[in-house]
Amino acid sequence: MAADDLPPLQSAQIAFVGPLAGDVEISAHILRRGKNTAFIQVEIKGTDSVGLICNFIFMNRRESHLDYANIAAPAFPPIPSADNARSGPPEFFTGHMQYPDKRLELGQATNRLASWHRLTEHEGLDHIAELICIGDALPPSAMGLMTEKGMVSSMNWQINMLTDAPNTENGWWYLSSETHHAANGASSQYMTVWNSRGEAVLTGMQSVAIFA
Repeated sequence: MAADDLPPLQSAQIAFVGPLAGDVEISAHILRRGKNTAFIQVEIKGTDSVGLICNFIFMNRRESHLDYANIAAPAFPPIPSADNARSGPPEFFTGHMQYPDKRLELGQATNRLASWHRLTEHEGLDHIAELICIGDALPPSAMGLMTEKGMVSSMNWQINMLTDAPNTENGWWYLSSETHHAANGASSQYMTVWNSRGEAVLTGMQSVAIFA
């Protein structure tokens, strides 16, 4: 463990540097720890190179005269029933998740993708860790604008936690991703995660490489 008695997680910067192969090594160290904040960096290395770099920012809460929120809530569809939940193939990461219907269809001319998702094995998980694991589960929303098949790859993900203690009904989180710019082989998208009560618990922004 890099540090004990950390404050709540406030923000994280996640860089998807490249693919990993062979033996994997995970390391974590403190970049800085002050009275209110702690910066922890985590690296995941494969046999040849670094595959992932994360900077986590933990911050103590304090009183403030500001109490403001301006996150437009969507029209939430019903939480999926057991008969209306499916998973991806077991060899893909979506095999560890459940969601309703098909997640993506090309040629829909939409810059927004949104759907309920949950981890298949979610019981007993720390909800902060659960959100980090599932918050990027949607395909890049630029794929909703694509009319031709092509590869995409997440490059960087910035998230901000909106609550210290997120929770939801039976593991279901509503994920939304909206592309606001896509050109020259890259896209930029905003992301939000809500719980089953329609409360926003996480916001994010991501840069995506597009090979089509």
